[in-house]
Amino acid sequence: MTDSTRRDFLKTTGATAVGTAALTATSYAAVQGANERVLVGVIGPGGMGTHHIRTLVTQKDVRITHVCDVDRTRLAAAATAAAQDGREPATLADMRRLLEVREINAVFIATPDHWHAPASILALDAGKHVYVEKPCSHNIREGRLMIEAARRARKVCQVGTQSRSTEHVMAAMQLIREGAIGEVLSVRVWNSQLRRNIGRLRPSDPPATLDYDNWVGPAPLVPYQANRLHGVWRWWYNFGAGDMGNDGVHDLDIGRWGLGVDTHPSTITALGGKYFFDDDQEFPDTQTVIFEWPSVGKEGRKKQLIYEQRIWTPYKMDGYENGDAYYGTRGVIILGKESGWKLYGERNKELKTMAGRPNLLAHHRNFFECIRTGNRPAADIEIGHLSSSLCHLGNIATRVRRVINFDPKTEEVHNDKEAGPMVRRTYRDHWGRPRGV
Repeated sequence: MTDSTRRDFLKTTGATAVGTAALTATSYAAVQGANERVLVGVIGPGGMGTHHIRTLVTQKDVRITHVCDVDRTRLAAAATAAAQDGREPATLADMRRLLEVREINAVFIATPDHWHAPASILALDAGKHVYVEKPCSHNIREGRLMIEAARRARKVCQVGTQSRSTEHVMAAMQLIREGAIGEVLSVRVWNSQLRRNIGRLRPSDPPATLDYDNWVGPAPLVPYQANRLHGVWRWWYNFGAGDMGNDGVHDLDIGRWGLGVDTHPSTITALGGKYFFDDDQEFPDTQTVIFEWPSVGKEGRKKQLIYEQRIWTPYKMDGYENGDAYYGTRGVIILGKESGWKLYGERNKELKTMAGRPNLLAHHRNFFECIRTGNRPAADIEIGHLSSSLCHLGNIATRVRRVINFDPKTEEVHNDKEAGPMVRRTYRDHWGRPRGV
């Protein structure tokens, strides 16, 4: 794509990047002034949370006033990383205390998955704008409650699928919408990389620096085990969504975007399991999931999305470690969110290419712009819910090993006593338990 073409593209798609549907809330600009700093609290400043902090401190119109974590060691490191103008932010171990700070305009939530929805709902109910990491929820019911909380609070809720604000991905979506490869009827998504073995361990005492009870939060309380945290929580049913919800959700989100579907699928089937790793991981290292939408667009065509996961492979597929292939009636686009895309026409003739990398800063800027304007963000919670639900539905189908029939309107699995309850989860009696679960 030439520089002039890129400028024209950005002009025509800028509305998409910032969101076109205005919220009815009073804008931040009207309350505090468009040129004043947005005051931010960061909850869960671990791996991805640290990336957010490093990006936030580069933005002159943003100030991190508080960081919060249940691990004192990580909390101290985060405070140092978040220092601005020679001042470190305040540190808190309990997110409730952070949410009580009236001056905070927005929170970034980068906790483990099982805290994403509870923390977001608490923050929205406290009148804060929310940027929450992917997958936005631990289960389908939580995602719906997050949408309701955002609309009730009239606040911006951005999900951390930064490809929605990344130039080369937006350019590919524009080409698809313009019909460059004809009508896209099927998309293949793959998550192909080499993860590590987490071993087999027994329960033990938690570190003295960790408030393990509040780390578990509203999830069922299980004994501490060193290979449940930090980072490895994503491989456990109680706390994560497997690699489908960890890395796969990015490419599933891009895949759903290019397929042009804005509802849940109705039919899901899957096979998979632990083919490679001999360890304590509960989620599959190998999965193939097929999603089908029965009627899309004016012509009511069926559409299909295929997800493949192999997290034991030290090589790339089609030139991309993780990627999306959009199969159109006149051509195909092969896209990797980490590096770019190629467009092929008939007889595999290469027609266009574009390089690119994920742009976390642009996603932040979109979030803050929407706080000031009242627009919906590029990865609004409703978008995040639909894409995160693909992960949840895929994991459900993989666990029960059969076709499941899902009602997109009621968000329930029909006629399946085993799969049906999995759209929700069991909670313990804890202050973080969301209302309505």
